[in-house]
Amino acid sequence: MERTPGRVLVIVPTYNERENLPLIAGRLREALPEVHLLVADDNSPDGTGEIADRLAEQDDHIHVLHRPGKQGLGSAYIAGFRWGLAEGYDVLVEMDADGSHQPEELHKLLNRVARGADLAIGSRWVRGGRVVNWPASREILSRGANIYVRRMLGIPVRDATAGYRAYRASTLEKIGIDDVESQGYCFQVDLTLRTVRQGLRVAEVPITFVERTIGTSKMSRAIILEAFWRVAVWGVDGLPGRLRRRRR
Repeated sequence: MERTPGRVLVIVPTYNERENLPLIAGRLREALPEVHLLVADDNSPDGTGEIADRLAEQDDHIHVLHRPGKQGLGSAYIAGFRWGLAEGYDVLVEMDADGSHQPEELHKLLNRVARGADLAIGSRWVRGGRVVNWPASREILSRGANIYVRRMLGIPVRDATAGYRAYRASTLEKIGIDDVESQGYCFQVDLTLRTVRQGLRVAEVPITFVERTIGTSKMSRAIILEAFWRVAVWGVDGLPGRLRRRRR
């Protein structure tokens, strides 16, 4: 029997997702009617913010956070976390607007949080996880990036770059989000590393990741390069501690 972890807020950052947003909002509300949705829109030129406002007018479980411009994925999530913590939610969820994170699988992440996880990650690279409609090059990049993260940082997480995840409010308060500056891939690794270093419980839940069919990906070479550079810095910073643990 599945448990409930308390009041849940799903944060969906948007930038030019006018076609996808109504679809993902509808699927989420149907799959888990009790959860709340916060759309964090970066002043989308295509009118996504206005569509979000109309959805919120029709549904008191939908909220909108209007941001002044395109500031990046990590910044949008941090703003959403702050909003959710101020409103007293118990669990805060990251979910993409493009349908790659299936709302119908969210119950699996929430169940792991209810069973004691401080962070539940929807993982593509654990047993039972998979991706749909990815070219081989994209899969090689993602798998390779996660191997790099594990070796550089020494953390036992198979999919540290995954963007479908559920945090306890207490986890975000413990790891500190006020000084997070990373974006994209790197943002997810950053928060995973902070959670592990605090000695908190991380659980990976297998999901099916479905490549978007509408709109264009926001992934860029700059985001990937930032991730590799920051992970290298974090790995060097944490090396003395890992060496001390090995000597014991």
